[in-house]
Amino acid sequence: MERAEQARVERRLAAILAADVAGYSRLMEADEEGTLERLKALRRELVDPKIAEHKGRIVKTTGDGLLVEFASVVDAVRCAVAVQQAMPERNTGVAADNRIEWRIGINLGDVIVEGEDLYGDGVNIAARIEALADAGGVFVSNTVHDQVRDRLPFVFEDLGEQQVKNIARPVRVFRAQLGTPNAGAPPPALALPDKPSIAVLPFQNLSGDPEQEYFADGMVEEIITALSRIRWLFVIARNSTFTYKGQAIDVKRVGRELGVRYVLEGSVRKAGGRVRITAQLIDATTGVHLWADRFDGSLEDIFDLQDKVAISAAGVIEPTLREAEIERARRKRPESLDAYDLYLRALPFAYTSMPEEADKALGFLEQAIKLEPDLAIGHAMIAWSHEQRYLRGGLLEEEKTKALRHARLAIAAGSNDAAALAIAGLVVGFLDPSDYATALDAFDHSLAMSPSSALALGFSAVTRAWRGESAIAIQQAEQALRLSPFDPLSNIRHMAIAIAHFVAGRFEEAAAAAHRATQGHPRFSPPYWMRAAALANLGRIDEAKIMAQRLLDVQPQFTVSSITSAPFANPEILAALGQALRRVGLPE
Repeated sequence: MERAEQARVERRLAAILAADVAGYSRLMEADEEGTLERLKALRRELVDPKIAEHKGRIVKTTGDGLLVEFASVVDAVRCAVAVQQAMPERNTGVAADNRIEWRIGINLGDVIVEGEDLYGDGVNIAARIEALADAGGVFVSNTVHDQVRDRLPFVFEDLGEQQVKNIARPVRVFRAQLGTPNAGAPPPALALPDKPSIAVLPFQNLSGDPEQEYFADGMVEEIITALSRIRWLFVIARNSTFTYKGQAIDVKRVGRELGVRYVLEGSVRKAGGRVRITAQLIDATTGVHLWADRFDGSLEDIFDLQDKVAISAAGVIEPTLREAEIERARRKRPESLDAYDLYLRALPFAYTSMPEEADKALGFLEQAIKLEPDLAIGHAMIAWSHEQRYLRGGLLEEEKTKALRHARLAIAAGSNDAAALAIAGLVVGFLDPSDYATALDAFDHSLAMSPSSALALGFSAVTRAWRGESAIAIQQAEQALRLSPFDPLSNIRHMAIAIAHFVAGRFEEAAAAAHRATQGHPRFSPPYWMRAAALANLGRIDEAKIMAQRLLDVQPQFTVSSITSAPFANPEILAALGQALRRVGLPE
């Protein structure tokens, strides 16, 4: 029966053209009815006739897009080029940010036929190539290029292999040059730097108020300044990004021209005495949106509002880019990994704060510092991994010694690396009570370079909480959570709040904060013993015992003495914790 079903599947080789309108959402937001009318006219007067002329069949339409089948790949490319070459005339007299511009991708491949519809990788690859295309551009797959390069008088630029969504193997992509047949290729794309790179484009002023132009430009300058403090990030200067002011933006073109992987764009809209700022972060190599948010505020103190938005945006962008870079490094071939890629591969393991995961992180990190011995962030992460093995792996003195050695190497090499200083400060602050001043100096230096660093704020908060500095610990932890609410390290910030409330005798608040710390990180053990201790001090012994059992499920080797003999807190705080934990039956 199954073989019979398979036999009825109809397949054929086809040239598939996928097209959509660049910036369609923006056009619709600005003028929904007008955009729809112009698009209908464009289809009726140009696109559909060209498809018919080149013997194409429209398979389906999707609002601003369409999928077209051609029996001949030559006809498919001729049709696409004819449409794109006719578009500048159609846009004559239309403002740059109001033009309808097509992106077109073409693939030649095997497709599955179901009635009038088509499916399969032949279709999917065409759609993915279209998503890579410039506004006004025609991008084709390698299979298309091989078939037409000697049959059509067009020059094709080789864009190399591209990793596209849901397609296992990279796809080699070419761009058709739409000028005269003998026109030379455009200047090659700038090579990407060896670290994450971003351009902050001028924000659009949607207010209709020229005075807001100054505010929007100032907003962008503040964000560029804030991002420039993140040492591992390559940030394009204002003078380069502002050359795009007033233009219809294609982020992929911007990425190639400026040599950046990421682009931040946004808009400013004034209503009465208030202003709304929207921002979105885009991977310029794929066009994928990584993050978007909006900020509302009063125009009474315009400079204060600029500062708040810049710090908030930078605080959220930092972990978002870090997650994107981790995923990028994960996809790279092992033989092509450099020191920075190895550091990125270590991060997911280091962030779990568990000894067995720290072992995996160390495997990558030790390779990284062999390649680059002065890599401050590499030494800092090694220090943190050994600190985790020490605190949750039996308090072995050898682990403590290694952690402090690498932390001090990180401080020595990382005078301009805010993240390395923050991590090293945490390790020194936790493992060497006699050198607390060095930890505080590291945090202060880190935050002076990057005031919006949720990492530095969170690590400073938890270190200070254990020293009894409850007020500043809560303030810094809450600021870190506001800046980066979905950060993988949010558990440490909630834990800092729990410790601070416990130290201050606010056990209800301590229990609630410890509970929040377990939500996204159920294998992180400290919140369980903190919640158990807080509940015990509230007299809720049965609930505390449940937490104690969950703790032992996560960390079977836990003992009360592993807390009371640890070096990271004032002795009276540890004594109070130990007394509470003994009441719920945890092993001494």
